[in-house]
Amino acid sequence: MPHQTLRPRLSLLLLLVLLAGCRSIAPVNAPAPVLLISIDGFRADYLERYAPPVLTRLARQGVRAEALIPAFPTLTFPNHYTMVTGLYPDHHGIVGNTMFDSTLGHFSLSNREAIADGRWWADGEPLWVTAQRQGLRTATYFWPGSEAEIHGMRPTYWMPYDSRIPGEERVRQVLAWLDLPDSLRPHWITLYFSDVDHAGHEHGPDAPEVAEAVRKVDGYLQQLIEGLRARNLLDRVNLLIVSDHGMAATSAERVIFLDDFVSLEELHIVTWSPVLMLYPRPGREDAVLAALQGAHPHLHVFRKEALPAHLHFGTHRRIPPIVGIADEGWSITTRNRFVEDPSRFNGGMHGYDPTYPSMHGLLIAHGPAFAQGKRIPPVENIHLYALMCHLLQITPAVHDGRLSAIASMLATAPQAVLSP
Repeated sequence: MPHQTLRPRLSLLLLLVLLAGCRSIAPVNAPAPVLLISIDGFRADYLERYAPPVLTRLARQGVRAEALIPAFPTLTFPNHYTMVTGLYPDHHGIVGNTMFDSTLGHFSLSNREAIADGRWWADGEPLWVTAQRQGLRTATYFWPGSEAEIHGMRPTYWMPYDSRIPGEERVRQVLAWLDLPDSLRPHWITLYFSDVDHAGHEHGPDAPEVAEAVRKVDGYLQQLIEGLRARNLLDRVNLLIVSDHGMAATSAERVIFLDDFVSLEELHIVTWSPVLMLYPRPGREDAVLAALQGAHPHLHVFRKEALPAHLHFGTHRRIPPIVGIADEGWSITTRNRFVEDPSRFNGGMHGYDPTYPSMHGLLIAHGPAFAQGKRIPPVENIHLYALMCHLLQITPAVHDGRLSAIASMLATAPQAVLSP
């Protein structure tokens, strides 16, 4: 998630606790709690490169995938929503961090009204809705979509996003939720950290600032592990530690100037870089496509219906008719924007084709449901929803993933594979 401060809102925990007691009744045989932790922008190879002790120990003791492969576009909001719906962005409708909908208007990370509007999110069913419909309680300490009422529900407990809240405070709140009595305690909890992503954007994936951000987040996890151990919960909670995408190094030497090839007056550009999504003026679609296809060796431009099949992208109504994709490490901009501040194109970026190893993220699992000391091949993040539904003993909504694709993580093979 890009580093920004969003307007804080008061969260009255006592009121939420009282409401929780009225809204749901836990099953008699409640499952072990599931804690889903996202370290935004943690590239798969950071684990070996920076050797953070807590993450390394959890990976060694539990299950570690060689990589968690994100969905396209490899951006924060689309992939966080994919992980909790099991749907490709083309199906759940969060097709970018910035979007346009002919009915709803414009969506962006700074548009608080849009983020809290459940209509943007309604094409998917997030896990907190699935779980609560089946009698479980949920809690989200930041997760895209959790601030909106989706299909008539928010999480039992939730927090409006505020980047200023320290990681230590986030961990304390998660532990406080686990301290609640059985009748109020959430069964599924999320936790989110943006430090690594922010450092990667600002300084690039190879910078010492990224190493420091990894160390900092590892410290938050140490606080969490110590808190779980003190409560005798470390071996009773199923931890899933993930990242939404990786990070590629960018440079002011690798820039594509869109206005070299087409007049910007002919375009309504929804997103710029590294995925270009645009609406040509009426009657100009063929001309714009002809001007952009083959215009630059590091920019690949398609009609939405002709995008490569492995991207699973191009049918949703929010995807504009023309989509361009920059090669790894390249940026798309205009001459004027570049001249204003060339340095902004140095650093790091994601959003690129998910087949690039630089876009791959982290997946570590630890807890009673998971195998011990196991390493598995890369896993697509669309399968996490089915896995979490299995852990919570609930029936999933329709999704694109398969439990069978990720069942090797489990200590005991499931008797029945959940399917869409």
